[in-house]
Amino acid sequence: MKKTPSPETPNNALAMAKATQKPGQTKEQTKLIAAGIEKGIAEYKKREKAKSRDRDKARKQQLKVKSNNHQIDDTDMYQGEPNSQMTTAAWSLLGLLLLSWAGFAVYMFMA
Repeated sequence: MKKTPSPETPNNALAMAKATQKPGQTKEQTKLIAAGIEKGIAEYKKREKAKSRDRDKARKQQLKVKSNNHQIDDTDMYQGEPNSQMTTAAWSLLGLLLLSWAGFAVYMFMA
């Protein structure tokens, strides 16, 4: 399943090879350099395509995890079960409130 490069790739490679051509360099050498450049361009495109696929997979996985977390949060919210940590925190806050009111009442009666 080897794909042929786009028609502009060999042309670009040949143009780059001619632009860097040294005096006394033969046409065969220039063609070999152009072939190397063309191969390099093809490798670069392959790597970038693979990176793009990996980034897309990671993005889709992240979206999937985020949507799963959102669904889990929604189901927890609608089950109506009391959260033990929340009740402990609520009791702690209520205790602090009562303690501060008692302290204020003592201060008012002593003054």
